[in-house]
Parts: sequence; C-alpha cells; structure tokens
Amino acid sequence: MNRAVVAIDDGRNRLLIGNMAKNLPPLVAAELAQPVDQRAAAMAGALAARYANAARAVLFYGSCLRERNLDGLMLDFYLIVSDYRSAYGGGWLATANRMIPPNVFPFEHQGLIAKYAVLSEADFARLNGMDADNVSVWARFSQPARLLWVSDAMARARVIGAIAGAVPTLLSLARPMADEGVPVLELWKTGFALTYNAELRAEKTGRSTSIVDADPVRYSRFGEAALADGLPPAPQHTARHWRRLQRRGKFLSIARLAKASFTYAGGIDYLAWKINRHAGTALEIKPWQRRWPLLGAITLLPRLLRSGVIR
Repeated sequence: MNRAVVAIDDGRNRLLIGNMAKNLPPLVAAELAQPVDQRAAAMAGALAARYANAARAVLFYGSCLRERNLDGLMLDFYLIVSDYRSAYGGGWLATANRMIPPNVFPFEHQGLIAKYAVLSEADFARLNGMDADNVSVWARFSQPARLLWVSDAMARARVIGAIAGAVPTLLSLARPMADEGVPVLELWKTGFALTYNAELRAEKTGRSTSIVDADPVRYSRFGEAALADGLPPAPQHTARHWRRLQRRGKFLSIARLAKASFTYAGGIDYLAWKINRHAGTALEIKPWQRRWPLLGAITLLPRLLRSGVIR
C-alpha cells in the first residue's frame, strides 16, 4: 500500500500526519475547512464552551450542510472530547458513552436547534476504521462534514486522520460485494446500500443512491484518491462480516434509542419528526408515549417495521 507522511496545509496550520495515505487526507482537510452558515459555527463554539474541560473538536454533518435556511431544521453535530470522565465528571453518563457510544443530547442556541453526539478521540478514530463493530460513524463521515471548532493543531490532525479512514473503510468493505471492475460511483452506491441495511433507517427507498447522485464529482474525487492510496484489506468472508454488522447495527439502534430516552428530553418527539421528514409519514406521538418515552418508542417499533417505514 502507498503510505507516507503527509503535510496538510489548511491555511491556518501546517500539520504533519504520519502513517497515512497521501492522496485522501488533503481532500478531507479541504472539505472540513469549507465555510458554513455563521450561526452554525457560533453554535459549535457554544457547544464546545459547554464542555470546556474536555472539548477537542466539533463537527457539523448531515443534510443541513446543503441547506441555506437553517430555521426550523435539526442540525447535527459530533462533539469530540478528550475522554468521557473529563466530559461528564464521571458517573453513569461516562459509563453509558463508553459502553454504547455515542451519547446524544439536544442543544439550542440563538434560535437554532440541534442534536449532538459525544465521542472520545480514541472512539472516533476506532469507529471510522476497519476495526469498528458497526457502520454508524464511518458511514456518516465518508460523507461531507465541516470542522467548525477545534481546540488545537493536534486535535485538528487527529480529526483529519480519523475521517480519512472512513472512505477506505466503506470502499474496502463494499468492493467484494460489488461486481468486479464496477466504476467508483457504483462502488459508493453499493457501500451506502449495505450501510443502510445495517441500521434502523427511516429514509425512503433509494436514499443511499441519491447521496452519491447529489454530488458525483465529490464522490469520484474521494473514491479515486482512496483507490490510488490503496484500500485496506477486507475481512475474509465479507458477506458474513456484513451480516454481523447488520445484526449488530440493528441491536445498537434499539440500545441507543433506549439510552436516549434517559439522555434526550423530548427524544420521542424528535424520533417522530425525523421519521416524518425522511419517510413522508404523518406519525403523531400520544401523551402517554411522552410520559414513558422508552415504552412508547418500543411500542412504535413493530408497527414501523411492518409498514416498511423503518428498515
């Protein structure tokens, strides 16, 4: 594999990243540095300030990156922390974040609403790579993201290094499942289709394909760069590995939902909002489901699975 020490210049810091592919990291660094709505940047700064003893980076990702008007939307952030004890001061939140990462919380700032997921630097690096036992992080960060706040140059380098592992992970696991010699865009589509089957998703059929079709130039550039660097070896019996990822992903989706009923005030209303937005449904939450959100979410799940709204 073509590995090298890479210098990345993002206009503010010149970072030396070792033991890394040479073509993909500069693309990641440039994409992370692209400008966004200043209100989203201010929100990221306010979020970091809430975790002043532990915050290392704040990443903005998801469909809101493509929106010009953020009013009324739910923004998505990842807060990267040094470690969970520093973030929470110990206690059950630190244990929950370590055992079933990430923890997810709501956040409001200057009229905008958001949810943010908390991961340690170590977990963020691990969950973007081939050793991850689920697709949740690398499937998201193989897509565009923005680095809106960072504590120092080392934290920036670690974020770039972690995210630069996401694309090779997706493409390496997708390649044995695709027809031999398919174009890189088809490889991306195969990978996203597989990841969508490895989580409980509320998006309409074809969403995994539309991600690539929305920006084929970007996915071609990132895919070709990863292929030029050389993909990590896929595990033996890749189809069996995907079945494990799918079983693990569905279990974790339910476990995170259960955990969010304790960490996320109004979480069941957010769940309904997200399902309605992505699936075009008109799901309504009853008062008793708000009083007992865990039980309410569990009772919704079989009906949503049977109807095909969640897959």
